[in-house]
Amino acid sequence: MMTYYILIGGIALISWLVSSRLKSKFKKYSKVHLRNGMSGAEIAQKMLDDHGIRDVKVISTAGMLTDHYNPKNKTVNLSEGVYSQRNASAAAVAAHEVGHAVQHAQAYEWLTMRSKLVPIVSVTSSMSTWVVFGGLMLGAAAGVGFGFYIAVAGLIMMGFATIFSFVTLPVEYDASNRALAWLKQKNVVSQEEYAGAEDALKWAARTYLVAALGALASLVYWAFQVFGGRD
Repeated sequence: MMTYYILIGGIALISWLVSSRLKSKFKKYSKVHLRNGMSGAEIAQKMLDDHGIRDVKVISTAGMLTDHYNPKNKTVNLSEGVYSQRNASAAAVAAHEVGHAVQHAQAYEWLTMRSKLVPIVSVTSSMSTWVVFGGLMLGAAAGVGFGFYIAVAGLIMMGFATIFSFVTLPVEYDASNRALAWLKQKNVVSQEEYAGAEDALKWAARTYLVAALGALASLVYWAFQVFGGRD
């Protein structure tokens, strides 16, 4: 268990460092005001219009970095610091979230796959570690008995969460690429503003990469615990 705690602690530290860096980047580029004076909400609406998407609403949501696209009710949810702000950070986030709306409208395969995994992961992700640990406590390390099969079931549950984390990567990177391409092609931002938006989105993507690697490391560790004791 000590190895597990060290592993999880290391990943948590890296995640914290990346998250802190992301926040500092957004704070930095929030001071780069847009020459066109458009707010995050206005940029999001313009990108939707330019892609011919008429059935998606742009709304404000409480909190910081709570921005997301909801495919169920087709809403681009922008945090308070993005919805009404007129800076490079707001432009980057708003365009990124609309990137997900464009993916949805065009039936982007990775987004479709992730959406199918959501119901499964929402049920299994929170309990998978406990199921594996419970199986080990029942004697899974010996490779025999009911406990072993419980632990394997937990690994399968954990595997879905790991797959979800890795499927999320192309979804997020693609949304950022769509956002940056649109910002440049439509001359929505200046060269300096574009550089800020690009840097901010790169750091945002790294948070998903760290999460995926953390999920994989945890899965591998527990798999060794379950199967390592077998003859």
